[in-house]
Amino acid sequence: MKVLVINCGSSSLKYQVLDMNGEKLMAKGLVERIGIDGSVITHTKVITGEKWKNETPMETHKEAIAQVLSAIVDPDHGVIDDMSEIGAVGHRVAHGGEKYKHSLVITPKVLEGIEELSALAPLHNPPAVLGIRACQELMPDTPMVAVFDTAYHQTMPPESYIYALPYEYYTKYHVRRYGFHGTSHKYVAHRAAEILGLKEEDLKIITCHLGNGASVTAIKNGRVIDTSMGFTPLEGLVMGTRCGDIDPSIMTYIADREHLSSAEINEIMNKKSGVLGISGISSDFRDLEEAAKDGNERAQLAMRIFAHRVRFFIGAYIAEMNGVDVIVFTAGVGENDFGMRDIICDNLDNLGIHLDLIRNNVRGKEALISADDSKVKVLLIPTNEELMIARDTVWRVSVELGK
Repeated sequence: MKVLVINCGSSSLKYQVLDMNGEKLMAKGLVERIGIDGSVITHTKVITGEKWKNETPMETHKEAIAQVLSAIVDPDHGVIDDMSEIGAVGHRVAHGGEKYKHSLVITPKVLEGIEELSALAPLHNPPAVLGIRACQELMPDTPMVAVFDTAYHQTMPPESYIYALPYEYYTKYHVRRYGFHGTSHKYVAHRAAEILGLKEEDLKIITCHLGNGASVTAIKNGRVIDTSMGFTPLEGLVMGTRCGDIDPSIMTYIADREHLSSAEINEIMNKKSGVLGISGISSDFRDLEEAAKDGNERAQLAMRIFAHRVRFFIGAYIAEMNGVDVIVFTAGVGENDFGMRDIICDNLDNLGIHLDLIRNNVRGKEALISADDSKVKVLLIPTNEELMIARDTVWRVSVELGK
C-alpha cells in the first residue's frame, strides 16, 4: 500500500508519500504561506533527489492539498501515475484527549470528536480538521486515518496524569496531563528494541525528544508510565522559547507588576522564555553553542539549565521505573548536538550511564553511543514520525476496513 501522510499547520502543510511495501519514502514536501501572499510548494522526488518549487496563490488548505496531489502525479517530478495508487491518507492530529487512545479511520463521528477537542488544542486541531476535510473532498473514496500525538501516552496511570487541583476541574474540563510528541517517542522506543534485538515489553526505556520543543518519556514494558509535557506542551523541560516547569505564582507576581493580561503572560511563557529568554540571543541551540564558545555567559547558562532539566527527568524516571535499560536521544538537538548529549550524561556513572566520547561524536544517524562498560545502553535514533503515522494508517485500515 502507498500512503500519503499529511501534517497541517495553520498556514503550512508538510507531506510525504511512502510505499509501505518495504517502507520506502517516495516523495516529500512542504507548502508554506497558505492564505498569505507568496504561497509556495517545495516538492522533492526522493529517488532522484530532484527538487521542484512552485509559487502559486493558495488561499485555503483545500487549494494547498490540490497542489500536493498535482505534484505527486506530475509526469516529470511525480511518483505515482494516478491517485488511485494511494491506498490511504494518514493525518497527524495533535490532540486526541482521553477519547482517542489509538489511531482511527476517520468517520463523521471521529471528525466531530476531533473538532470538539479543539478547545484543548486551539492552535493545532483546527488546521488538522481543515486538512482532513480538504482531503475528503478531493479524495472521497480514499480511507483517511487520524493519528494522535497524545494517544501513545494514554497508558499513564492516574498518579502520573492527575494534577493536584480540585478534582472537579478534571471531571468538568478534562484538565490533566496528556503529553505530546507521542508519535516520535513511540517510533524511537520501537526502534530501540529492534536495534538491541529485544522485545519492547521486556525493557525500561527513557526517550528524550530534544528539539525546540522537548519532552522526556518513561516507557516500562511497552507502556508509557509518565511524560514531561502536560495539559499543554508548555510543561516539563526548558525548551527553545517555552519556560517549562516554574512556580505558577511567578506569573501572577509579574503580571501584577508589569500590568499584563493573561494572553500576554501566555505569550511570554510560550514564545519569549526558554533558552531564548535566558540567553537573550536565540532559541536555536547552534547559535547558543557559538555564543558559548565565544565566552557568552548567558548562553553557557542557558545550555547548562537545559541539560540540568533533562537530567532531572532522566533521574526521576529511573526512580519511577526502578531502573532503566535504554536511554534514547532524538529530534533536532538530541540527534545532532553531541556536546549537549555529553553534558546531559556527564556524572551519571552511579546510575550506570556512561557515554563513549568517540561513539558520541556523531550526528543524525542511528548509533550506539554508550561505552562498553555502561550498564545502560544509550542510543541516538533519528525520529521518523511520518513513517510511524504511515504504519499506524496501514494498521487501522487493515483492522477496521480489512484492506
